[in-house]
Amino acid sequence: MKKKFKMPTAYTLLFLIIVVIAALTWVVPGGKYDTKVDKATGEEIPIAGTYHQLPVDKQTPQGLWEVLNAPINGFFDAVDIALFVLVIGGFLGIIMKTGAIDAGITRVIRKLKGREQWLIPILMTLFAIGGTTYGMAEETIAFYPILIPVLIAAGYDALTAVSIIAIGAGIGCLGSTVNPFATGIASGFAGVSIGDGIGLRVIILVVTLIISILFVMRYAKKVKDDPSKSLIANMKEDNEKHFLSQQTGDVEFTSRHKAVLTVFGLTFVVMILGVIPWAAKFHVTIFEDLVNWLGKIPFIGKLLGGMIPLGDWWFGELTMLFLVSSIIIAFIYKMGEEEYTSTFMRGAADLLGVAIIIGISRGITVVMNAGGMTATVLHWGEGALEHLGSVAFTNISFLFYLPLSFLVPSTSGLATLSMPIMAPLADFAHVGRDLVITAYQSASGVINLVTPTSAVIMGALAIARIPYSTYLRHVWKLVVVISVVIMVILSAAAMMS
Repeated sequence: MKKKFKMPTAYTLLFLIIVVIAALTWVVPGGKYDTKVDKATGEEIPIAGTYHQLPVDKQTPQGLWEVLNAPINGFFDAVDIALFVLVIGGFLGIIMKTGAIDAGITRVIRKLKGREQWLIPILMTLFAIGGTTYGMAEETIAFYPILIPVLIAAGYDALTAVSIIAIGAGIGCLGSTVNPFATGIASGFAGVSIGDGIGLRVIILVVTLIISILFVMRYAKKVKDDPSKSLIANMKEDNEKHFLSQQTGDVEFTSRHKAVLTVFGLTFVVMILGVIPWAAKFHVTIFEDLVNWLGKIPFIGKLLGGMIPLGDWWFGELTMLFLVSSIIIAFIYKMGEEEYTSTFMRGAADLLGVAIIIGISRGITVVMNAGGMTATVLHWGEGALEHLGSVAFTNISFLFYLPLSFLVPSTSGLATLSMPIMAPLADFAHVGRDLVITAYQSASGVINLVTPTSAVIMGALAIARIPYSTYLRHVWKLVVVISVVIMVILSAAAMMS
């Protein structure tokens, strides 16, 4: 019996790319750019027009030893980002253990009983907030069994429920403002602050969310007015029998849940304040002044230590923030030391794969840099972009990331794979690196709304008993409209940069 071909895992694919890149260093000549230090980031950036090919005796093609060492060296290079991801996993593990998010959503559903049409904009906004702040995706699976029976009982269908959750959270990831798994990792490898371009990303988030809410509300109203117009009308009786017999009871929303959600929200507020370069770009020195004032207070200043003001935070400070927040939440929820530690470690373990992917992906860059290939590829890109305007480059970046997002569905893997190349190319096109990051995460978000390689989408459809072809027929127009809108917004941003 012939075995059916099975796509290898992301780990294997990325390691194979390392092998291919290492082989190419024997063919592609190594080169070098003169560099300068970016005053804002402290990163070395290549100077356009200064490329020179290395002499033959200086060429460094990569061999087997370098290939095997690449993931290890890549992990060392990206250890700050990898540790950040692991701590984020522990933080989310603590949050989910408290049940605060589940209880909060259930409370909203209960409050709006009889006014279910308002569930659409409210819940889609809440899920979008989860997506834009911490990349809410797998966590949404828990909400389908809660929401589907409520909407079917109110006269809608299971596809409406899937749309509210999947599209809502998906738009949040698409319009990521500070999502550490997309914007955070991409910013780290591009050498810019997470706060760079946050205004543009907020615009994309708001505009695409409004379009999506109107799209879902229009479909929901059509189904409620005439159930025969549902795309799954043939399953109406069967779904009512299946889902309405297993409605879940209300989850109590306690004062502890409120306190946990307050800390959860404040954590992301502090994160946003921490990464926006207040002094460097906006000449707002309030946080520097506050730190200096506290530092001069006798004893208190020394007790607090060498604090870094908000606006100058990076992965180290953000990692500390989420670790401290997880401890505060555990204290509020009266977790014991053993329960906190085990829960945090389980949450971190859930994202260990992401951390390893970051290391392996970074290994690709290590091999390219060591073989002198990165500068040569940039030189080729520089030549191709010489007569290409900023608007064209920005839109080509978005279109380039659409198929790439399908091939590499992991947002973190895609960022670490591509950003070290794409970000310097933006310098040659006179485009801000934050625009390339926005193009990357927008394209990734668009594809992850529909890709069959997404375990989140396919899992949701399995729970709702909706064929993938039906879901695709439902959302494809929305995906096209959103893509066009994003390209228009990116074009406007490029013209103003």
